Amino acid sequence: MDAISDIIKRKLVVADHRNKYEFQAYGNKLALELNDQKHLSLYIKYAKEKDRAQLESALSYALDNAKPEARARAFMWKLKVLRNGSVDGNN
Repeated sequence: MDAISDIIKRKLVVADHRNKYEFQAYGNKLALELNDQKHLSLYIKYAKEKDRAQLESALSYALDNAKPEARARAFMWKLKVLRNGSVDGNN
C-alpha cells in the first residue's frame, strides 16, 4: 500500500497550505481541473464523502467529453448517473 504523500505526488496535486488533509487536496484538484473554483467547498465535501472511483470516473468523463466551460456540469451529471447505477444515462 502506498503512502498518501506518494499518491498525492503521483496525482500532481500542488502543495498548498490549505491542504491539511488528503481529501482537501483532492477537492482542490477537482475544482482546478473542472475550472470551477467557485464551488471549491462542494468538491472538498465530495472528496471526503463520495466514492473515489466514481469521482475519478466522472472527472475523466468531464475532461474527455465536455467543453472547458461545461466540465463542472458534465462532472455533476456523470456523478449522478454513476450513483444511480444507470448504464445508459437516461435518469
